Amino acid sequence: MEIFTLQFWLSVGAIILMDLSLGGDNAVVIAMASNRLPHRERKKAILIGTIGAVGLRMALTFAAVWLLTIPYLQVLGGILLIPIAVHLLAPGDENPHIQAADNLWTAVKTIILADFLMSIDNILSVAGAANGDFLLVVFGLMVSIPIIVMGSQLIGKVLDRFPVLMYAGAAMIGWTSGTMFLHDKALGPVITGACGSWIEYALPAFLAAGVCVLGYRKSHGK
Repeated sequence: MEIFTLQFWLSVGAIILMDLSLGGDNAVVIAMASNRLPHRERKKAILIGTIGAVGLRMALTFAAVWLLTIPYLQVLGGILLIPIAVHLLAPGDENPHIQAADNLWTAVKTIILADFLMSIDNILSVAGAANGDFLLVVFGLMVSIPIIVMGSQLIGKVLDRFPVLMYAGAAMIGWTSGTMFLHDKALGPVITGACGSWIEYALPAFLAAGVCVLGYRKSHGK
């Protein structure tokens, strides 16, 4: 069975790493949106909001996995992932401002809406890494999203203390971008035919290193 192969679990690990790297802001939003609620209601808001956010994100990821089977859309997805990976290492101030809600259902709505608006990068990354395998999507999301929710602001502190994890996540997204170019039904065979089999590793490795260099230079104002 595919689930017992090394490649399957490596792909699951890649999806989890990308979700954790990209999910810090989402965890902070969850904490902020429910901050003013009483302790018991806060737990309910986080639970209900998270279930809704997970369901919505999973449906969107399934849709993205299907859409990326259309010729040239893998290429477009790969291109869109490059600035996402760079932004991970040199974030700006464009994240929406989230205010704490004063009742349960307002907090739930805020959590679901904010998670959706801030998860386009996660959806593209997971869809690309899954390469059409819906089982990978389920495994990756079901493992990483609860970690993000339970960890909340702790994840941000860990990433601040160990910034190498951010670079690992960015590199993984860059690698996924390269594989999306190669897996595109229309352009992939052209690239492989023109360059040979070595490009299957060279292109993802180049983009993985490239986004790390660009992100480092941008974050240090170079």
